[in-house]
Amino acid sequence: MTTIRIAFSPDSDDAFMFMPLLEGKVPARGFAFEASRADTESLNALAERGEIDVVAVSMAQYARVADRYLLLPHGASVGRGYGPVVVSREPRTLESLHHARIAIPGRRTTAALVTGLLVPDFEAVEIPIVPYRAVFDAVKRGEVDAAVVIHEGRLLYEAEGLHAVCDLGVEWHAQTGLPLPLGGNAIRRGLGADVIRQVSAACAESIAWALDHRDAMMEALQAEGGVLDRRGLDRYLAMYANEDTRGMKDDVRAAVAELFKRGATRGLVPSGATPELAP
Repeated sequence: MTTIRIAFSPDSDDAFMFMPLLEGKVPARGFAFEASRADTESLNALAERGEIDVVAVSMAQYARVADRYLLLPHGASVGRGYGPVVVSREPRTLESLHHARIAIPGRRTTAALVTGLLVPDFEAVEIPIVPYRAVFDAVKRGEVDAAVVIHEGRLLYEAEGLHAVCDLGVEWHAQTGLPLPLGGNAIRRGLGADVIRQVSAACAESIAWALDHRDAMMEALQAEGGVLDRRGLDRYLAMYANEDTRGMKDDVRAAVAELFKRGATRGLVPSGATPELAP
């Protein structure tokens, strides 16, 4: 039996996608699936080393590993008029962030890329998303002037008394008219066409099962613990585990290409990178 190594983040939307497959809710198609979890930037590093068969990556990072991975046509995290939020201790404008120290969840993340497109001269300070409070504490202590908060953190900053400077998804849509493609699942090219096709189908079935059994999935996710209450979890899944996760729509594919194009123009991702989808 072939073992397929999967790696994804501790965040609710990633667990939502993969739990049905890992818990036997959908057919494994003759594979043994072995899962590990890590923060977003660590996953991006794993993809860079080509060590994992199926890995949840920042869309910006996929541009850097496209020679080793195909992008699965499902499992995307998409912001439609919303996305990571730049927050600060006191109210301030986006323009005031030029030359500012801004915390980012990792240099390979889409959040860092889009921030760099908006504020090309900021000073990046990497603060991993685990533990989630670390970035809030850094802003409150004045160690950074602002921070980009992602995943569940974008729903928690107001309760921490912080102020929104801008929503990256809003700014991206204003400039491009497109949704913001934040992350996706990538599959290693070296697995071969037949295995890729079968594993892709199994992952698609897992996502479909989760979407069709949303209440049961919410109960399972809450049993795991987490930083969001049920209302917050419901809101979070509505944002990042939805029909865009079931299948990548044409405007999302166009948005990925636009993200790569703009990133390459600024020298933030390799020139000529194109999103290539698995069957």
